[in-house]
Amino acid sequence: MRTGHIFSLPLVSVAAIAAGIATPAVAAQPAVRTFNVPRQPAATGLVRFAQQAGIQILAPSDVTRGQTVEAVKGQLSIQEGLRRLIATSRLRLVSFDGRTAVIAAGAQGAVPRTVSYGAPQDTTAAPTGTDPTQVADTAAADDNPQNDIIVTGNTSDKRTLFNSSSNVTLVNAADLLRKAPRSTADTLELVPGVFVEGTAGPISNNYSVRGLRGGGQSFITLEEDGMPILYGGGGADFYFQNDITIARMEAVQGGTSGVLAPNGAGATINFISMKPDHDKATAMVRYTGTTYGDLRADGYFSAPIADGWAFNVGGYVTSQRGVRRTPFTFNAYDVKAMLEKQFAGGGFVRFTVKHGDKHFPYYADMPFRVATDGTISSVPSLDLKRDDVGGRGFTQFLVPNAPATGQSLRRFSSADGVHVKSTTYRMDVEVPVTPSLRLFGRARYLDGSYDFNGIFPGSGSGTAGLTSAVNYLNPAVSPLAGLTPLNGSTLTYFQVAAARFPNTAQYGLRNIRTGQVIAASDTATLNALNGNGLLQQTVLNHQTLATKDFGSDFGVKWDAGGSNIDNSLTVGGMVYNVRRRNNQSAVAIVLNDVRNDSNVYDMVALNAGGGVIGSLTNNGMVNYGNWGQGLFNDEVTSLSAYFNDELTIGDKLHIDFGARYEHQHVRVDIGNTAGTNALVPAGTPGIYDNVGSTFNGTYTRQTANYSDWAYTAGINYELTDHVALYVRGAHGFQTNGGDTGGTHAPTGLTLYEGGVRFNARGFNASVIGFRTEFRDQNYQFINPANPAQASNALADNFTNGVQVNATLRPVQFFSVDVQGVYQDPKLSNLRFNGVAQPQYNGNTPERTPKKLLTVTPSFILPGGLGEIYGRWKYIGKIFADSGNGIALPDYSVFSVGASIDATPRLNLSVSVDNLTDTKGFTEGNPRQGQTQTIVNGYFYGRAIVGRNALFSATLKL
Repeated sequence: MRTGHIFSLPLVSVAAIAAGIATPAVAAQPAVRTFNVPRQPAATGLVRFAQQAGIQILAPSDVTRGQTVEAVKGQLSIQEGLRRLIATSRLRLVSFDGRTAVIAAGAQGAVPRTVSYGAPQDTTAAPTGTDPTQVADTAAADDNPQNDIIVTGNTSDKRTLFNSSSNVTLVNAADLLRKAPRSTADTLELVPGVFVEGTAGPISNNYSVRGLRGGGQSFITLEEDGMPILYGGGGADFYFQNDITIARMEAVQGGTSGVLAPNGAGATINFISMKPDHDKATAMVRYTGTTYGDLRADGYFSAPIADGWAFNVGGYVTSQRGVRRTPFTFNAYDVKAMLEKQFAGGGFVRFTVKHGDKHFPYYADMPFRVATDGTISSVPSLDLKRDDVGGRGFTQFLVPNAPATGQSLRRFSSADGVHVKSTTYRMDVEVPVTPSLRLFGRARYLDGSYDFNGIFPGSGSGTAGLTSAVNYLNPAVSPLAGLTPLNGSTLTYFQVAAARFPNTAQYGLRNIRTGQVIAASDTATLNALNGNGLLQQTVLNHQTLATKDFGSDFGVKWDAGGSNIDNSLTVGGMVYNVRRRNNQSAVAIVLNDVRNDSNVYDMVALNAGGGVIGSLTNNGMVNYGNWGQGLFNDEVTSLSAYFNDELTIGDKLHIDFGARYEHQHVRVDIGNTAGTNALVPAGTPGIYDNVGSTFNGTYTRQTANYSDWAYTAGINYELTDHVALYVRGAHGFQTNGGDTGGTHAPTGLTLYEGGVRFNARGFNASVIGFRTEFRDQNYQFINPANPAQASNALADNFTNGVQVNATLRPVQFFSVDVQGVYQDPKLSNLRFNGVAQPQYNGNTPERTPKKLLTVTPSFILPGGLGEIYGRWKYIGKIFADSGNGIALPDYSVFSVGASIDATPRLNLSVSVDNLTDTKGFTEGNPRQGQTQTIVNGYFYGRAIVGRNALFSATLKL
């Protein structure tokens, strides 16, 4: 993996892209191009020439350093242009086959290291006509990655990692294969400074950057080929999963991220696809299996058609059990196809269609046991490293719901998991007007939806709902005792039960799957239940969200220069329109035990003979409508105008600056809550007579207009060929749209950074200091005193930190990569529903570690056989809550793996994660409130999964 500053890719990848834009075959007559390449350093001149010629240039970076190429202007053949370009330099043309030119030193001799130069016509392109594994291999051989050309996140096609002024990470195909991510969020761990809570399963994970509060996805936008997967950023991992069609991943933190992408003020993570091959048919298949039962097949095929047309198609199909033990199997597939036309005079048009239909498992909190010395361990029968509370007991519920929703009974099923369906249509176009002026445009439309069936143990009730089964059946101390089941009545739970079932002698539990009944008097059996004797309350969270998301980005790029100045200006616009329909009604609470594949229980009334005379619950459901009426529909229309300018003065000084103005119109229709809760359907079991918070069939509309500016400026100065300094400031914002809480204004984020880069053979490094200023951070949390209400929090968050990235390759067969962050985030001015909370001042924001460190050594096997690697990941202590009431300990995860090229076409890979089977905790229970506590030796949270392995075989056909 390579880290530097501004979205980058290996020089070989850039060249491959340039090749992909070239005419698909070598014509009989020499190809003639129009050139306008000023006299300049070879490193940038070869880039400019490759861009205008549409070819690939391979050259030794050590030879090009310090060399100057001559101006090339007018209509010339590519070969004549190359001859003129290097005529006065100490460079020579070794070969040129019409698509690839090889440049070497003027004097004869071995080429010490080959990288490639080129500037893409399409800044979102991936290597064309090049196997991504080959790209990765070449990149791995390059011991000086800071010479890599920057592509995404800048606009000039000329900046390298070394002379850029933003914080950038490149992750190539080999890095992704080495990481062997179990989820999309896992890939983000390859970006220094990004903290990932990857414990929810394949999707719906949380990630944060630069000391921002964890527990969400704000200020980070995920892109596919340079376009946001979703305009708002959050929830993008529902619609994108890494697969064989992805050639690499690029990331930029701060800087231009908030200017060139909406809702990416903190970071933009861009997944770059392979593009159609215009030269030859290429194909790959990959088969993957895991120790936890997942099976997956990926495939990719690309071929030329005719007359500059080419296509590709790829995707995956999977049968997954998930990393935690479950009785369910979740099936999914994604398929993506591209059709591309490249024009002889330069430019292209590309059409993309992507469709998916996927089911995913989802993991929420579980209870943990805490010893007097603070050691956290599993509750008996619930292994924190492998188990999941969900299971067969949650297969199907028919939840009473407000009739006005159109569903008086709403189905919930954990067997469905999270069901995601989507189709995305996309078009990209680029037209060169002159050699120095290009028009570009891209647009995409996503029609998607998800049906989320997730369980949340301990939500709302928290540890107050975690107690012995004996206590649950004792009306004097039961956690259910204070509930009021009847509309308009203050009668409590067991008062209503006594009135409903007057012959009750005692209460008992009835397993809804097996029918087994355990009486309150059978304390021995109750206390022995699952080896822990505990019951808990679990929320059935059923949410459907339909999204129609249109986005476009278009503009013009103008390159100009002369004598000692080189400038590139991009001016563009963006249009987004997003419509959503949300239904999170009928959120119910059930009573279940504490174990893997948990059992759900009815509380029943028993007569003196132990017979069941009635049920207090409905198929285990205690009550309904616990998270409010749950309905809203919103629409966001966003118009942006932006520019980005990159200026080079001489060879050493690089200045760039840009800004984006966004105007947003937000409309939200919020479901109204009835004054009286609707009654449950006739014949519904249980003592609750109403559906809880009730949608009354009408909506209240709120509208608002918001405008904001994102802007940035940076300077890089190359002190020597081996040392460069940079500094940058940026201000961006996160739009917040609408929801059941109304419309929300954008939230601003200000970032400052500066650093030094070292660039030498066998070693490169950067040291970056940064400051994050986040004022009026806005988020919602469940009010534990009334789970039907969402409380609003506002807070200021300031972070100072330092980031270190280094790669050392002392010998050709060994390298070690180190990335680490130390940050000191602090809360201030926290307000709940407008009321100041000074007791939180100076606390560490919840779910935000101060220390992150990853060390990855790699041994290259002889004869091109592959590599063996390890990884040590350290996560510092985090707090589960803003009140800093629960501290989750630091932990380390060791992983090992190997990638073996068994034949030139067959690669075998294995990755063992969490080799030492360590315990690690990423969060507490966010639905318990802002100050969490350990009660009776227990608390709720999420843990990382234990030791597991992934195996894959990739065959290039």
